[in-house]
Amino acid sequence: MNRHLEIKGADISTLIEEESCGAVYFDNGKKDDLLNILKRYGINSARIRLFNDPYSESGEPYGAGTNDLEKTLALAKRAKMAGMSILLDLHYSDFWADPGKQNVPKAWRGLKPGELANKIYDYTAFVLKELEKNGTVPEMVQVGNEITNGLLWPTGKKPEYDNIALYVGSGIRAVNDFAPGIRTMIHLDNGGNNPMYIDWFDNYIKRGPDFDIIGFSYYPFWHGNLADLEYNIRDMAKRYHKDLVVAEVSMGFSMEDYRSYEGKPVEELKGYATKQELVEKLEYPMTPKGQSDFMNDFMTRISGIEECLGFYYWEPGWIPVPGCGWATEAALKYTGEKGPGGNEWANQALFDYDGNALPALEVIKNQ
Repeated sequence: MNRHLEIKGADISTLIEEESCGAVYFDNGKKDDLLNILKRYGINSARIRLFNDPYSESGEPYGAGTNDLEKTLALAKRAKMAGMSILLDLHYSDFWADPGKQNVPKAWRGLKPGELANKIYDYTAFVLKELEKNGTVPEMVQVGNEITNGLLWPTGKKPEYDNIALYVGSGIRAVNDFAPGIRTMIHLDNGGNNPMYIDWFDNYIKRGPDFDIIGFSYYPFWHGNLADLEYNIRDMAKRYHKDLVVAEVSMGFSMEDYRSYEGKPVEELKGYATKQELVEKLEYPMTPKGQSDFMNDFMTRISGIEECLGFYYWEPGWIPVPGCGWATEAALKYTGEKGPGGNEWANQALFDYDGNALPALEVIKNQ
């Protein structure tokens, strides 16, 4: 019998924007609030990202949920009312922070490493106090998002491990000073890449303060097979004696184009991230059954690792609706990336393009 996972979570960060753009969710044909549906299928924790200031200087929203503090507080309130715990995902950027970009917030530009470390401490403490006022103190806090290549570039870009540890350590200390019972997470991507994890954590542990949880992102079309992920999680547990959480995971259910749902000409939309050449290498087909079988295999593997607390499915409710894409024109100017915008993830949600709950939810409930 599989061990019961402490955490069966979902990242719900785009939900408010999704709803404002017209998203509707159904379970067996009955319309309902997304969180109610997820709770019925065993989801007991919500991951919520926070961008520092996801607006241009003239006030244009950046999109992808435009996850400012106001939205974070509202989502946290809804999650708590649904009986869910909270993982707060601090990006320490005004928009997406990941291995390809870790942009310093506009208000922190030009600061030296010591000044940036102070900003991280003060900002983290401020956010936690606001959540406390809101009655939604998180159970877990991510100090940075997918910081595989560091954070607050260029001063905190890998291999500048002294500054990486300085910045991450400031966030950890802020969480511990606020409430020692909140668990702190350091989160990297590429969950199947064991040598990269060893190098990263060996370097950090020499320099930075202690933390509670190693977080992984695992997307099967990018990050190796499930055996690679399982090996890496087991090795991290053995080497570093930490609890472990797969902070991001998803799997597709279709390769059908969904851009017609987004209400713009096709050339103005991104289309799915799961390119055909990536999908051909997957262990499971991108069908509703393939998604279910993947989740069954994934959950069986991690439940066999005592130190692994569980997982967060990444954006199960990000279905294709007009206006809720990964980046606006204003966001692209901030990050320096090329467009177009649009939804990259709709074929990996746990709801089909019309908002109907998919069979993989039953696997999450019953595993």
